[in-house]
Amino acid sequence: MDVLVLLSGAGFLDGSEIHESVLSLAALDRLGARVTLAAPDVPVSAVDHRTGKPDGATRSSLAEAARIARGKIVDVRQLDPARFDALVMPGGYGAAKILCDFESAGAAARVQPDVARVVLGMLQAQKPVVAICIAPAVVAAVLRDAGLSARLTLGDDPGLIEVLGRMGQTGVPCAVDQCVVDEARRIVTTPAYMYEARIADVARGIERAIEALGEWCAAGPRPRRASS
Repeated sequence: MDVLVLLSGAGFLDGSEIHESVLSLAALDRLGARVTLAAPDVPVSAVDHRTGKPDGATRSSLAEAARIARGKIVDVRQLDPARFDALVMPGGYGAAKILCDFESAGAAARVQPDVARVVLGMLQAQKPVVAICIAPAVVAAVLRDAGLSARLTLGDDPGLIEVLGRMGQTGVPCAVDQCVVDEARRIVTTPAYMYEARIADVARGIERAIEALGEWCAAGPRPRRASS
């Protein structure tokens, strides 16, 4: 099982949420997956995680993501989604600021072009996609632009459920230690740190999501169905 893990940096305020990233990698390792870590090479306005305020520095999201990847990182523009059996996207504000502009644009969010190409390629091939925390917003924008819909979760916030609806998706409330499975699209989403949550509960939600991914991969590909 070859799985692409798509990061956006290192740190929940300006990149990938580190707990979510590591928990995802650990769960994938327990399944015996071969993992490729990637990120877009775009500039990031860095945030001081002690204060929550910009620190004045500009960094590369690819270089920052290499911290989580222990140096083994690939520029997403070099990737062919056909190489992979599944896609996992941890959250963190980088998903909503770097992978797409959901933080500022909401329901009108646009996805970074290379990220959109990879996500759409996975969805069109009906390969499993796991999106964690705020990362389902990326999936929602790609689905919307392709004229597709799915059941997704961003937690139980009514405002975010409404935004998903305006993106043509069905927002589903979900507890932190659970996940929402869209069998038709082979998409699994889990809210993780969309809540003020214990890491053990976040881990359980991610574990359940990765287990669903593993079951689909073990079942193998299936014939394409008509788009809806």
